[in-house]
Amino acid sequence: MAGLMAAVFCCCVPMNIPLQHVVAYCGDIGIASQEGAAMLSVLLGSAFLARQLWGWVADRVGGLQTLLWSSPVQAIALSGFLFTRNEALLFAFSSVFGIGLAGLLPAYVVAVRQHYCANEANWRVPTVLFAGFLGMAAGGWGGGVLYDVFGVYLVAFAVGIAFNLINMAIVLWLVLRQADSTPARA
Repeated sequence: MAGLMAAVFCCCVPMNIPLQHVVAYCGDIGIASQEGAAMLSVLLGSAFLARQLWGWVADRVGGLQTLLWSSPVQAIALSGFLFTRNEALLFAFSSVFGIGLAGLLPAYVVAVRQHYCANEANWRVPTVLFAGFLGMAAGGWGGGVLYDVFGVYLVAFAVGIAFNLINMAIVLWLVLRQADSTPARA
């Protein structure tokens, strides 16, 4: 449970940096605010559509495996914000970012349900998701603080990538731990 809470915190910090700051980031690099708002719409639209895909994946491979696959998609897309100022590429990275983030929060719910009794879901699911909401708050707030300190959003994106890498390490540890505890079948 603590591992899931740490993982969801670390995936939600980078999740919220572009959600909160993509419009301002676009303004900083010379892209009109209207285009930044359109990027946010593309990000959210992609997330809406991809949520169905990730649900299908989670039904077949489970919550932890879905996290193991969707978290790198988010990290790769967030890395794209570091390396380009090209408007078309930023739209593409926004879309891919939306696809990656769409699989994360629901997969934590699936993972909790797979690994704990149904009669404990009433407190385990909100406890895990609360850690994620704290991560979202930290990502949005921290991205702004880092911008205020350094005057650029690139530092916030880099910190977000670091949190995403920590998330992937925790999820990989949970997957490997689950594999070690699975009894061998004859």
